[in-house]
Amino acid sequence: MQIWKNKQDIPENRGKTVVTIGIFDGVHKGHRAVLAKTVEIAKELGLKSVALTFDPHPRLVHQPDVPLQLVTSLNDRLHRLEAAGIDIVRLQKYDLEYASATAEEFLVHQILGELNAHTVVVGSDVRFGKGNEADGAYLQKRGAELGLQVVLVSDLCDAHGRRWSSTWVRDLLAQGEVETAAQVLGRYHRIRGVVQHGFKRGRELGFPTANLTGADLGEVPADGVYAGWLVRAVGDSPATVHLPAAISVGTNPHFAGEQRTVEAHVLGRSDLNLYGQEIAIDFVQYLRPMQVFASLEGLLQQMDEDLRHCAEVLGVPVAYRVDPAMVTAT
Repeated sequence: MQIWKNKQDIPENRGKTVVTIGIFDGVHKGHRAVLAKTVEIAKELGLKSVALTFDPHPRLVHQPDVPLQLVTSLNDRLHRLEAAGIDIVRLQKYDLEYASATAEEFLVHQILGELNAHTVVVGSDVRFGKGNEADGAYLQKRGAELGLQVVLVSDLCDAHGRRWSSTWVRDLLAQGEVETAAQVLGRYHRIRGVVQHGFKRGRELGFPTANLTGADLGEVPADGVYAGWLVRAVGDSPATVHLPAAISVGTNPHFAGEQRTVEAHVLGRSDLNLYGQEIAIDFVQYLRPMQVFASLEGLLQQMDEDLRHCAEVLGVPVAYRVDPAMVTAT
């Protein structure tokens, strides 16, 4: 997949294209319906499919004081657009100057001019132009006048009629409802980060963990204990390995912690040295809330139960505490 980050990246002999437009945060089922239609039409016409997407998220530009955590990192978004079959991503820098373009300027200069679009495929709720002045009806009308084919894809909804959306995914994750979030996304929710050194309490108790912290992990679900997968690369290849994990999200209240972290213990493994490596964590199921125990023994008993529950959820053999002396990470 090609990535055009600026106008200089766009070849003069690019030919006609089929373009879709969106932030595509999370690349959920609704997004994938639009992407699939874009790819389908492009193949039928023998043209390249282009996804015009934006970085940073427009809301971070227009409302910089309002916190917004993206469902997926930019790299994961690009990977998922490629997996959807998109040939080219036009990664548009979003700033106030860009946002000031009228709908007419956007269509004429970027969609028809820069991207040389034959067809545009968008969701029926599309809005664009300065102040979101234009909608799907405008796009169809003005597109016909400009010789631009326009395809509007109807919203994709769940069985109760709720539209799949990135906002809904964020709401679900904020409540720890990772299973429902996975239904909207069409896959497990994933965060990504570089493994950091922690207090190493887990290894002393027989539960060594890979620790992630910081603001750039992606949307971290609500505090609690989860079953999931730790995903790591295999050498320099595109291949990955999924390791069953018990995942703790929170400040570790039993030890009066203050920093919110994500800690993943790979079931039965004492030989992993992941410090400094980038890993991903997939959240499969919420198990329980974070809590303070009356004793260390009570904590250990609960952690043993967490391991058993994780194995049950993930369909892997039950693993137990590892021998702290066997932990090889330094």
